[in-house]
Amino acid sequence: MMENEVIKAIRERRSIRRFTNEQIKDNELQTILEAGTWAPTGKGLQDPWIVAVQNERQCNQLRTMNATIMGVSSDPYYGAPTLILVFASKDWYNNTRDGSLVLANMMLAAHAIGLGSCWINREDEMFATAEGKLLMQEWGLPEGLIGIGALAVGYPASWPKKVKERKKDYYRIVK
Repeated sequence: MMENEVIKAIRERRSIRRFTNEQIKDNELQTILEAGTWAPTGKGLQDPWIVAVQNERQCNQLRTMNATIMGVSSDPYYGAPTLILVFASKDWYNNTRDGSLVLANMMLAAHAIGLGSCWINREDEMFATAEGKLLMQEWGLPEGLIGIGALAVGYPASWPKKVKERKKDYYRIVK
């Protein structure tokens, strides 16, 4: 396999589920968010919306909302000090695809600058609630959006030691 920094980052990035309490730096957050804006989107519409939350009260509110949907009392965001949420237009055919690419770009950017991240689910359900819609309104988002997913982001408290082998028949080449 050919190697370069991008390929290396793709191969080395792992989901981090243990974070320190230290808040990430503003320039680190800006780098991650900017990387999200460079994700490809259907028809080049740049439909997704990104919201980074570092406000402790709102982070706790999001933790509670997500945990309630999960039916647990643990923190679905693993104690990360920064939560990054991605939204897209409910009626746009590529909403989930476009939002997923934004999230993937941001995960790779976080890894590339030494931060950890973990993709978090259930934002679709969270922001379909009255509480979720109120938050979206508070953040100045337009109506008609749905939650696509989120990232828990921060300084890793530990790195995964094991890497799963890739399955042998993962891809096919047809010539």
